[in-house]
Amino acid sequence: MRPLTLEILEDRSAQARCDEGFLRLRRLRLRHRYDDGSASPPYDCDLVSRRSVDAVAVVLWRRAADGRVQVLLKEGVRPPIWLRRHKELVRPDPEAPLVLAEIVAGMLEPEDAGGDAMRRRARIECREEAGVDLPLAAFQPLGGHSFPSPGITDERVDYYHAELDTLPDRESPALGDGSGMEHGTRLLVLDLDEAIQRCRDGSIPDMKTEVALCRLSEALRGAR
Repeated sequence: MRPLTLEILEDRSAQARCDEGFLRLRRLRLRHRYDDGSASPPYDCDLVSRRSVDAVAVVLWRRAADGRVQVLLKEGVRPPIWLRRHKELVRPDPEAPLVLAEIVAGMLEPEDAGGDAMRRRARIECREEAGVDLPLAAFQPLGGHSFPSPGITDERVDYYHAELDTLPDRESPALGDGSGMEHGTRLLVLDLDEAIQRCRDGSIPDMKTEVALCRLSEALRGAR
C-alpha cells in the first residue's frame, strides 16, 4: 500500500490568522544598519516560523559484510510538493511527487531543552520513524548546522549520524508518529553511493538528505 494521490478536504486559509496554526507568519517592515551608521532603504519581509524552530536530521547507516555502506531512508507524504502540480508556475511541475524519501528528522520539543537536546530528539525520532532504539552516545555530530531556506524561514537543522548493527528489510512499513501524514509510508535501504546519486539526479529531491549523505560519505572516507 503506497500513497497515490492527495485530496484537499477543506481550505481554511481565508478564516485562519497568520499567527496561529502549525506555521506562523510575521509580516515585517525592516531596514538594516551599516557599520558606518547609515541604513538601507525600508523593505518588506515575510518570516515563516513555528513553535519548534530547530530540527535534527539523522543518517542511520550500516557497513555490510562486503564493505558497502548502506543507509536507511524513510518515505513521507509531502503535500506542499504535490500541490505544486496545481499552481501556475513559471515552469509547470506536473510530475511533482507526493512521497519523498528522506533521512530521519524531527523538530525539537520544549522537553528537549538541555545539553543533550539534539541527541535526545534524534533518539526519539529514530524510534518513531524507523523503529530503531539506540543509546544517546550512538549519535555523532555530522558537521555544522544549516539553514534550509534563510530568505523565508528561521529553521535551523543540526546533522547527526549513527551506525547500526543491522538494518530493516527493504520496503519495511514505517512506524511514524501516529499522524495521518505519516500513514502508509515505508522504509528504504539503499547503498550510500546509490542514495547520493539519486539525490543528484533528482529522484531523491530533499536537500537535507543530500547534505547529510555527502557529509557521511566524506566522514567515512576520512576515517579510512
